[in-house]
Amino acid sequence: MVPYILEAVELAASQGLALPLVYNTGGYDSMETLKLLDGIVDIYMPDMKYADEKAAEQLSGIKDYPQANRAAVKEMHRQVGALQIDEFGIAHCGLLVRHLVLPNRLAGTEEVVRFLAEEVSTNTYLNIMAQYHPCHQAFDIPSLARPILTEEFSEAINLAHQHGLHRLDKENSSLRLKLIPE
Repeated sequence: MVPYILEAVELAASQGLALPLVYNTGGYDSMETLKLLDGIVDIYMPDMKYADEKAAEQLSGIKDYPQANRAAVKEMHRQVGALQIDEFGIAHCGLLVRHLVLPNRLAGTEEVVRFLAEEVSTNTYLNIMAQYHPCHQAFDIPSLARPILTEEFSEAINLAHQHGLHRLDKENSSLRLKLIPE
């Protein structure tokens, strides 16, 4: 789809489009695709879903997700750097990583935040998300068959801080009310 998107962006830009372009992705992007987007995308917004290859394959049927995801996130950061936010709180360019906390540490949060801090930048803007809600086939996997606990979300925030990540999305505070109490 990216070549078609690029055609549309070129057409829109020739007619005056002047907005930051956001690439919202599951984070399983090829280097070939990302190289096409170099210099075009202003804000990359990838997920970092799993740190463990077995969990990625079992839960999403994706082979090599952690390796592909890490390479993609590093390339995105190379292209656009850390997220730049103006005095009005509006992002104009950079990398914003999303990480959904899963029950029973299935997302591998500690490995994700360690990778971001050590191999990308401690200045990475990270949205640690608490809205996991089991539905459909999740009930067939006992470790996914419940919402996350308050302590699991708090642990994710603490792990990010322990690894030197402090640019965390603070807007998730209202979601904490929907979590299961400890």
